[in-house]
Amino acid sequence: MIAAAAMSALAFAGCSSGGSTETPTTASSATAETSTPAGGGEAGGLIAVITPSHSNVFFKAEADAAVAEAEALGYTAQADSHDDDPNKQSELIDAAISNGAVAIVLDNAGADVTVGAVQKAKDAGIPVFLIDREINETGIAVSQIVANNAQGAGLVGESFVAAMEGEGTYIELLGRETDTNAAVRSDAYHAVIDEYPDMEMVAQETANWDQQEAFNKVQTLLEANPDVKGIIAGNDTMALGAVAAVDAAGLTGEVIVAGFDGSPDAAQAIKDGKLLATGLQPAVLISQMAVQQADEYIRTGSTGQPEKQSIDCILIDASNVDKYTVFALEG
Repeated sequence: MIAAAAMSALAFAGCSSGGSTETPTTASSATAETSTPAGGGEAGGLIAVITPSHSNVFFKAEADAAVAEAEALGYTAQADSHDDDPNKQSELIDAAISNGAVAIVLDNAGADVTVGAVQKAKDAGIPVFLIDREINETGIAVSQIVANNAQGAGLVGESFVAAMEGEGTYIELLGRETDTNAAVRSDAYHAVIDEYPDMEMVAQETANWDQQEAFNKVQTLLEANPDVKGIIAGNDTMALGAVAAVDAAGLTGEVIVAGFDGSPDAAQAIKDGKLLATGLQPAVLISQMAVQQADEYIRTGSTGQPEKQSIDCILIDASNVDKYTVFALEG
């Protein structure tokens, strides 16, 4: 199964606004593999899948892919949402323990607050496989499989700068402060944008990954900064809120907007000419890999992989959006 995950990862290509280049998925070996039990078990039993709210298409895609892969490998699976509430996350992990889960696949509710919850599952003999978001501890989760947010945000930043021709004022929308991905993406944006002295950030606001909040804030910011040339957002949900605010202000085609995640709505907005680009996180692949590694671990006592694994993102823009499928790119 691990080999299958590696082969499927090779189908993804790293793209830029100047064309596309085939790049393999990468796995970081920064952390040694977690110590393993004796192994020798059999496939079967409950895999608990816990993610943020399924009202967000990204997290729903994660959950659906994990459940489908678990069932294909002979397990039962149950998907629940912690809604980014650490207390609810703790309750769901308690429920997984009580229900005799053989593994937990988790997109967590916070890098620090989740450490105790994962430790609790480990102490109960249930291996945890983290997806999308890391925690600030190693050696307690078996796997931490995440998109290479810095690499992907770098691609978006390059596309954004090129579209703005290296000059002009812009707004940045930040994600939830407790989510490590918010800071990683922002830092990667600025590693690119700050190299251009004629680009000026006139506002930086947190919109907490939320579309309505982004819409409201961008409306206000556009009124205060009528000459803004671009908006770069930490995820597609906020980017789409910005797109709606730009449209409501009659500025579509004048204000450049870029996002991150690779959501279906973002892909459609690119096709409609309202969004410049998005960084595609291979959510489906990452979820499938987590379940495959859980299966391998249950059966053999080892995943055969390092704990921390980083999967490259892909730039989606007008040049390749027609090849887009749900959180994946064909060909």
